[in-house]
Amino acid sequence: MEATHNFAKTNILGKGGFGLVYKGKLAEGREIAVKRLSRNSTQGIDEFENEVAFIAKLQHCNLVRLLGYCIKGDEKILVYEYMPNRSLDAFLFDKEKGDHLDWKTRFHIIEGIARGLLYLHQDSRLRIIHRDLKASNILLDIEMNPKISDFGLARNFGDRETMIKTRKVVGTYGYMAPEYALDGVFSMKSDVFSFGVLILEIISGQRNRVFLSNPHLLLLGRAWRLWNDGKVLDLLDPLICNSFSVTQVMRCLNIGLLCVQEKAEDRPIMSSVVIMIGNDDAPLLEPKEPVMGYAFGFIMSNLEIHGFWMRDVLFHYDMEQWFDSNKSWDFDFVYMGNGKACDILAERGGSVRMHNGVDRDFV
Repeated sequence: MEATHNFAKTNILGKGGFGLVYKGKLAEGREIAVKRLSRNSTQGIDEFENEVAFIAKLQHCNLVRLLGYCIKGDEKILVYEYMPNRSLDAFLFDKEKGDHLDWKTRFHIIEGIARGLLYLHQDSRLRIIHRDLKASNILLDIEMNPKISDFGLARNFGDRETMIKTRKVVGTYGYMAPEYALDGVFSMKSDVFSFGVLILEIISGQRNRVFLSNPHLLLLGRAWRLWNDGKVLDLLDPLICNSFSVTQVMRCLNIGLLCVQEKAEDRPIMSSVVIMIGNDDAPLLEPKEPVMGYAFGFIMSNLEIHGFWMRDVLFHYDMEQWFDSNKSWDFDFVYMGNGKACDILAERGGSVRMHNGVDRDFV
């Protein structure tokens, strides 16, 4: 309480997976980040326990460190090392702060994320699938070293397990692998897909956004088109156009496209990715076409989905625009991760029923 001045609003750093994150300072002067579980969060309890169970057992320079936790009555708190540069997305998608991300720094961040992910998948005591790797979950220390954070959705893999199927799909659209989003099947290759999206975002300075009318406007689609047209450098963030290595950019784009290939078996494992990034002489395969629209018009967005079951579903980040589009869609259960449940049940050509009981015709 004292460290955060009784959770003062002025100390809020942002919002984590299950509550607010505050900046704090211990009595000896050490700065910390304090994540406080929202008392209204039910899913947050599971994520809190998951975070404590996993990150406390993990030690790597590219993973954020958990310094401690507290459970007292309704109060549940996680204490982390403080990251003065906050998260990657704060720099990457801000044209003013983006000036601080020259190509050397971006390449360093790509390398660090790859090493951290390899540690999770192969080198740690546990075999961990992160399941929510994204720009906002990459924290940056004072020297811009990347650290993977937020293990609330992570899962432990047994030694003989290669994939798991779940009815509860969690994560962030724009970074989800198609087999996971559509069928609930996740594996290490799901994280590899997310890493590939991150590479493309770091190169371009653009989010992997949604464009229902034209999948080729999606970052993955644009990267693929430019790759085939031999115009790779057109994808490069204009902020770094005067300070980059053509060879490194070409290799990173190639690796990114390999990671976002549609079939999980075509994607490389992280040990191969680390070698390809760190060794200019390592051979690179020619990538296959990525999932620009999940092969049937399913366009990924930046909506954070913390639980849904889906079959033949089409998503758009602007749902109100959907409702007014005079088109028909098949829906199953959807739960929006912004804290406001959005339960949509509909049949093709039928009606949409929101969580507040309001029906809207969808013809």
